[in-house]
Amino acid sequence: MFRYQSPHFLGKKNLPKSRYCLVLLIKLNLTPKVIMGKKIQIHIADDHKILIEGIFAVIETSTEIEIEGFSLTGKDVIEWYKDHTADVLILDINMPLIDGVGVLKFLKNQPTDMKVIILSGYDDVNLVKELVQLGASGFLSKNSASQYIIEAVKTVHAGEQFFDTAIKDNLLRLFIGNDVMRGDRPESLISQNLTKRELEVLKLIAKEYNSSEIAIQLNLSKSTIETYRKNLFKKIKAKNAVGLVKYAIKYNLMKL
Repeated sequence: MFRYQSPHFLGKKNLPKSRYCLVLLIKLNLTPKVIMGKKIQIHIADDHKILIEGIFAVIETSTEIEIEGFSLTGKDVIEWYKDHTADVLILDINMPLIDGVGVLKFLKNQPTDMKVIILSGYDDVNLVKELVQLGASGFLSKNSASQYIIEAVKTVHAGEQFFDTAIKDNLLRLFIGNDVMRGDRPESLISQNLTKRELEVLKLIAKEYNSSEIAIQLNLSKSTIETYRKNLFKKIKAKNAVGLVKYAIKYNLMKL
């Protein structure tokens, strides 16, 4: 069973092994002071070795950070954690076996001071809020990782939060009440936000069933179906049935 890997696959030698207060989320990304003589230990979890290699290359330019190791799946992270630790975990959302959300939920119940930076190709601001509520201290787009990764590691290690520029701007817009365009988020998380019954109702709406027809199909009362519809409008932030259908199609929920 995979438990731990050092970064030798790179050909490198001698490398060490609720409603959240958005005011806190949008702190300025100040460069923190690093404890003299003590390097920040990081562990990287991503299922793409090419991306890990890129992060290693950037981290090697810093004299204040060293790489503890890497994991290729969420399950590997949990196994690694049983016998190892790091100051900062850089965690991808989409990973085999157990995804990044599963890892965050696991760590949330552990007695650890390890900080977590989410590294993701998804940019939905509400997803970022959910991940912070689960314990993430920072969020970086994979497109901006090489630019911000060192600053992000230092910042979260010092007890602050770090978000790349685009995410931070969207969090600010959301906080002051402005509309924020819905970004991309993993399909697995989209479906997890809906109950099994809500997903069933959404699929039937997308097939052009009205509330009475859905009630017959699911053996429920029409008023119960109307309640589910209201919940869907609220969760998805759709204004009408067309919005629900577009949402279902965009995130491939009809296939679930």
